[in-house]
Amino acid sequence: MHPFELVDGRDTGRLVEVVSGQQSIGLDTEFMRETTYFPQLCLVQIAAEQCIFCADPLANGDLANFWDALVRPAWVVHSGRQDVEVLFLASGLMPERIFDTQIAAALLGHAPQLGYAALVSELFGVELAKSHTRADWSRRPLAEELLHYAAEDVEYLLPAYDLLAARLAKEGRLSWAEEDSQDLLDRNLYAPDPKDAVQRLKGARYLRGRPRRAAEKLAAWREQEALRLDRPRQWILKDSVLLELAAADPEGDAALARTADLPPKTVRRAGRELLGILAGARADARAPDDYQPPPRPDEAEKKLLKPMLALVAGAAEKLGVQPEVLASRKDLTAALHGERNVRAFRGWRRELVGEKLLSLLEGS
Repeated sequence: MHPFELVDGRDTGRLVEVVSGQQSIGLDTEFMRETTYFPQLCLVQIAAEQCIFCADPLANGDLANFWDALVRPAWVVHSGRQDVEVLFLASGLMPERIFDTQIAAALLGHAPQLGYAALVSELFGVELAKSHTRADWSRRPLAEELLHYAAEDVEYLLPAYDLLAARLAKEGRLSWAEEDSQDLLDRNLYAPDPKDAVQRLKGARYLRGRPRRAAEKLAAWREQEALRLDRPRQWILKDSVLLELAAADPEGDAALARTADLPPKTVRRAGRELLGILAGARADARAPDDYQPPPRPDEAEKKLLKPMLALVAGAAEKLGVQPEVLASRKDLTAALHGERNVRAFRGWRRELVGEKLLSLLEGS
């Protein structure tokens, strides 16, 4: 593999000079978030035309010039949503253009969730070692074998881009990959809103009335606490406990303490807050309940879903891609229930399948 240069915040001069002159860079990150709410950026790997850098953001130094240089070229990433998130949270910046090789490969018929090592194997016949996926990247100094492993994660990104872009252009699909990749730069993806936290609770989607309001308020409180303390949500309050509280509606310290799996330290630390939240949901009992659970498909909808799935599968077969690349079953089910802001109805997919799906829906 190419040699790499280890750079820290005290000496970014050469890295900034090289990166600033690139049209595109391969990019990957290593981060930790097992004990925190926000991902802790530990390493940034950058592949330029003739060299690879491993940049250590944990070392002391002023990184302003580094961040500024990093977002000037287009980024080439693989399954890059988390990389974009961690770099955006660390710097507040994003590039203007991005290309995701996982998205590109899926548009050429590869598995939609194809991993980077599998892509490199398929494109170049090179087998990458994946022996450090559980490493603690926050420890310093970083071992040499870890740095070599990290550098490998960007070594083939630019060559992969060249190959995939050429094949996509030949098939008339390059703009599709560019469009889908650009969605990764939507800043709203990386801005948590406590009001939406209940959407992550799978068990809450069919709750109504007071239990639903309690779940909403408890989830918002948990999100705010996780943000404030920079701790994982489940450390603040487990999903199962949150849903049990919403359903059981304990009144008073004794009833709260009897809640299964609610740690005594949580009762001591936040018991009064939790009881106040539940009381608030109870007080709203006569308020208009404008939440409607997602309807379960009836027989007519189930019958209509079959030709929708068949339409997508047929279009996917002609293209030589997996059906979920065009529209997932979840998207189609949402469309049945009136949702129109699904991927199948936007951009390049609209002409391929979206208009026909809408005709089916309107005809029903």
